[in-house]
Amino acid sequence: MNIFVSNINYATKDYQLQELFEEFGQVSSAKIITDRETGRSKGFGFVEMGDAEGQQAVDALNQKEFNGKTLNVTEARPREEKPRRSFDNNRGGGYGGGDRGGNRGGGNRW
Repeated sequence: MNIFVSNINYATKDYQLQELFEEFGQVSSAKIITDRETGRSKGFGFVEMGDAEGQQAVDALNQKEFNGKTLNVTEARPREEKPRRSFDNNRGGGYGGGDRGGNRGGGNRW
């Protein structure tokens, strides 16, 4: 079971999240999501564990105080696919593509 945990104290480390969930069974992984540029916690994460133990953990830990914050713990939903952006120059967007002109390399603006 993949578990979504939000409202995590920014100072909480991965191992602390793992230890919290290990009270309910074996944890395959526990990861707090961090900002790519700064490395700082975004205040949410994911825990992976067996279905039965995972459900027990969700039931017990949702709305529980941990490191000074009240956790929100739910089963994670599958990630939705986002449509890919097209950068096709024949579509008119961007710099000088298509027939829109623009002020960088495309068409005359008289």
